Amino acid sequence: MRIGSVVVVIWLLIGVIAAAQRDYFSGGEASCAKTGTILVTIVAGPLNYFGLNPKVNCSTPQPSK
Repeated sequence: MRIGSVVVVIWLLIGVIAAAQRDYFSGGEASCAKTGTILVTIVAGPLNYFGLNPKVNCSTPQPSK
């Protein structure tokens, strides 16, 4: 179980590095799509370096007038 935990932590760290290299953590307005893209990139981890470039598109409902 301990080795599995280490592998998961390394996997996620590689995902954070991939997100940082793509400047996903730079300033700007936070949105559903940006947050989703960052999370998916982190979870995809090393797969990012094999051509996976996850993007998330989402929109929130606007309040009625």
